[in-house]
Amino acid sequence: MAKIGFIKLGNLGMSQVIDLVQDEIAAREGISVRVFGTGPKMGKDEAAATAELKNWGADFYVMISPNASAPGPTAAREIYKDVPCIIISDGPTKKEDREALEAAGFGFIIMTVDPLIGAKTEFLDPVEMASFNSDAMKVLSTCGVVRLIQEELDKVTTMVDEGKSGKDLELPHIVAKPEKCIERAGFINPYAKAKGLAALHMADMVAKINFPACFMMKEIEQVTLTTAAGHEMMRAAAQLAIEAREIEKANDSVFRQPHAKKGGRLMTKTKLYEKPQ
Repeated sequence: MAKIGFIKLGNLGMSQVIDLVQDEIAAREGISVRVFGTGPKMGKDEAAATAELKNWGADFYVMISPNASAPGPTAAREIYKDVPCIIISDGPTKKEDREALEAAGFGFIIMTVDPLIGAKTEFLDPVEMASFNSDAMKVLSTCGVVRLIQEELDKVTTMVDEGKSGKDLELPHIVAKPEKCIERAGFINPYAKAKGLAALHMADMVAKINFPACFMMKEIEQVTLTTAAGHEMMRAAAQLAIEAREIEKANDSVFRQPHAKKGGRLMTKTKLYEKPQ
């Protein structure tokens, strides 16, 4: 039985499904999952509370948060530095910071394509927040990010099944930029792949638009116009992702990769009416 603990500090687009991607229909045998979430907050107090999950004794942990260099996620890593732990975040983007994570024994998947929301009271309300996250999830799911994370976590789970543990587990060290993510999407039609890559680049750009609005701009017109522009770009990216998948559906070539019930082996299919093999 592979035991996987998920720690959710704050929220990224990928946070919505990170604990579901290894058992998508809740039927996979030989796997057990527990989640400790701190809701929208990710400060030092929330980080300290995550120690409760460590008592469960998972084979490995996955810690997902915005900005892994922030004080809260940094404090949480101190708790989990002596157990196998994979950091999933939208940063750090500096090479030396990622090298420090690896040197400390952490795995990581840094998703530059998981976009920064326009988190300003002048613009964001619960409905806008939910709409933005649904658009982000459409890009992350269709354009390869979900599959990349699914496959990398499956590799570690397989090692646990083979009897490896602790420092013997080989953890991923990946910077998930658009070009790397799109290769995991499984697109067959080149125009679908191009649309998917465009959507990923747009999602990457959303953070660059929203960052100054969230942390630098002061005037309400600047703040609201800029955050609205970032959210409109995210919506356009989601539409491109939808169009890419529709091309694959029209060709009956949607790549699917479900888990087998026994053992969790990855099966594949592309034709709608064929059985996964």
